[in-house]
Amino acid sequence: MNIGEIARRAGVSRSTVSYALSGKRPVSEDTRRKIQQVVDELGYRPSASARALANGRTSTIGLVFPPAGNHYTGMQLDFIGSVVEAAAAHDYDVLLSPSGVDSDRSFQRLLGERRVDGAILMEIRLEDDRVDHLAALGFPSVAIGRTAHSEDGWWVGLDHTALAAACVHHLADLGHRRVALVNRPEKLLRSGYESAHRGLDGFTKAAAERGLTVRTYCCGDDAASGQTCVERILHDDPATTALVTLNEAALGGIYRGLAMAGRHVPRDFSVTGVVASRWAETVTPQLTAADVPAEEMGRRAVDLLVERLDHPEAPARHHLLTPPISLRASTGPAGATPTINTRPDTSF
Repeated sequence: MNIGEIARRAGVSRSTVSYALSGKRPVSEDTRRKIQQVVDELGYRPSASARALANGRTSTIGLVFPPAGNHYTGMQLDFIGSVVEAAAAHDYDVLLSPSGVDSDRSFQRLLGERRVDGAILMEIRLEDDRVDHLAALGFPSVAIGRTAHSEDGWWVGLDHTALAAACVHHLADLGHRRVALVNRPEKLLRSGYESAHRGLDGFTKAAAERGLTVRTYCCGDDAASGQTCVERILHDDPATTALVTLNEAALGGIYRGLAMAGRHVPRDFSVTGVVASRWAETVTPQLTAADVPAEEMGRRAVDLLVERLDHPEAPARHHLLTPPISLRASTGPAGATPTINTRPDTSF
């Protein structure tokens, strides 16, 4: 069913039907009622493209979210869900574009074909050509994350520098002197992945302030990599008694690696990090962590984008979130140097 058939049955022109549906030009009340009666009888619903032509809006926002590796992590899926839910509250649909750079064809189609009214960008790099490209076009967008030059832009960020530092200070207050950092994959660090760089910066500066002996490690986004990373940590410095992780996808493997090495959490090894609460609460013992507020960040990003769409001349706004550390059961006072277990515990 299309506008032409509605016009024929209502005895009016196609343009009159279009004006009545879009409200772009006045139509007499009798004519509007006649057209509406036909629309109701036929169950007509205008397509998204027809609505876009009529009012210049698609009622769709783009979520430009490339997976950091070869799959989405649990935390990334939390962000996707939060954006979709928040957009629905504003009566917007979400089109997911797994694009990484502005030369990506999916990203170019999103812009060139005007499939969306605005975009939310994720997996932000310190130098991010997508952010620069959209700014140059004047295309409405909001980033979840911060580039190195986005102090005055439209974004919602998590203060990974402060959060990683808070984890270090928490461990130092418990007496830990030899601490490791489990970061994101090396490929992401090399590409300028914002949270990995800012987290590393906060970790190293806080460790220097407290006079700690530390080592930093990149780790793949999966449990097997987490286990391997723990094996490296304990091989490089068996006296290590604690670690901070920025990698929630490796968390299960980190715990498994410690169990295999005979390290009890938290009796003789403490674990903390920056992780979404629902993932921190799935491990045993539950993880003491700076909880990533994925739902709040997604909601704030959508709210900012809708504000930008409704008020194009509004000055740029942003939110930098620094949630407190939630004390759970994975950290405790540093004890004596742990006994090295040379026989893996295969019962885990």
